[in-house]
Amino acid sequence: MTAPVQGTVADGFERVREEFAAVVAAEPGLGAQLAVRLDGRQVVDLWSGVAEDSLLALYSSGKGAAYLVVALLVQDGMLDLDRPVADHWPEFAAGGKGGVTLRDLLAHRAGLVGVAGGFTTAELADDRLLAERLASQRPYWEPGTGYGYHAFVIGALVGEVVRRAMGRSLQEIYDERVRVPYGLDFYLGLPESEEPRYLPVRPMRGTAPAPAPDSLTGIAFNLNATPPTDLVEFANTRSVRALGPASSGSVGSARGLAKMYAATIGEVDGRPPLLTPATLAEFTKPHATGVDLVTGERDHFLLGFEAQGVRYPFLGADAFGHSGAVGAQSFADPASGVAYSYTRRSFSPGGGGGARENERLAAAVLDAARRP
Repeated sequence: MTAPVQGTVADGFERVREEFAAVVAAEPGLGAQLAVRLDGRQVVDLWSGVAEDSLLALYSSGKGAAYLVVALLVQDGMLDLDRPVADHWPEFAAGGKGGVTLRDLLAHRAGLVGVAGGFTTAELADDRLLAERLASQRPYWEPGTGYGYHAFVIGALVGEVVRRAMGRSLQEIYDERVRVPYGLDFYLGLPESEEPRYLPVRPMRGTAPAPAPDSLTGIAFNLNATPPTDLVEFANTRSVRALGPASSGSVGSARGLAKMYAATIGEVDGRPPLLTPATLAEFTKPHATGVDLVTGERDHFLLGFEAQGVRYPFLGADAFGHSGAVGAQSFADPASGVAYSYTRRSFSPGGGGGARENERLAAAVLDAARRP
């Protein structure tokens, strides 16, 4: 049975509600949320099959929060994008990585997508443990000669640079500078008090072909481990949610993510934008062109953030954000002033780059936002 669509849309955004209702009707049992802000003001707040304040496993959506923290520290002059990582983290120079810069890490050019034999769940859940394993690892390609999605590890890599430079974890800085001030329902480390709102992620209906464990894709997604990582079981493990690994362990709502991205580009709650025009310009430049060695996508990344204008050509060229494995998608589009977030409870085929319905939903949003 199809759950009813609940929530509100602002005048002019009625078609967005219609498209969301069509998505829900096409997938019985789907639990989903859709939130949109325009110039900081909430214009879409919809949900179906979940509660309005339900918290969902959002996986790689947390990378967007991690990159935001790095952008803030670069903006403050606390981090230098072109300084070698080993200047902060000497152990990282092992295995021929001495020349790798923070910019290389953010652009997924370091070639450090995993380790031989894979990681344990305990390691994947803890960015400090991941960083320890990765420090001595040789790259899977010569850094700078290509790029590939560092799926499970990029948060730990940039997080260790942050920790060494600042003496505090990336998660702590995110809480202090972003989540708490804006009251965001989006967590890198879910407090025990919020656990009752968490809805366990559901597996995908049917099956999808799995990459070979020893391929770059298999290594990046820890399929070379014994046993290979089960993403559903991973997110539904309390220790993962508690520690909040920045690459893979985020938990939250569409409202929380939309508000976070709105705050990066415009005024929210009377506060000025988190990022200055100069910082936005730096972090929304293309940094990874050609074919992604892990995912096969073209022109996949800006600086850390995914190039959403490539994925959805109706967005501006500087649109930035990040998807989540379950099929979640979120972004800010500076050209239109739109901040968008769609979340799902169950896995979608091909959801790693955002479930397919995001295209129709985001197109309806942009059409409404651009009308006079």
